[in-house]
Amino acid sequence: MKKEKKKKKKNRFVSALAQLLKDKNGNHSLRELATAMFVIVLIASGIAEQFFKMKMQEYMFCAFVSLVAAGYFGYSIEKKTNLKSKSE
Repeated sequence: MKKEKKKKKKNRFVSALAQLLKDKNGNHSLRELATAMFVIVLIASGIAEQFFKMKMQEYMFCAFVSLVAAGYFGYSIEKKTNLKSKSE
């Protein structure tokens, strides 16, 4: 019984993660994957700086933040395409 609950919870997590990496048309997009990876890098660098006293170079931090911002901006201006076939 507990194994089934764990499996269902894992499947829900994987499904939610897969939904996060889709664009507005429902297709998997490399832009969403890259933006998610940059967010993970920023979080990891913050953890490394706080707990392990490792400094991230300022230009690297600015580069990652600008790439994340570009990814979010690109998503916000993206329009959902409606592909309707003409049946005449």
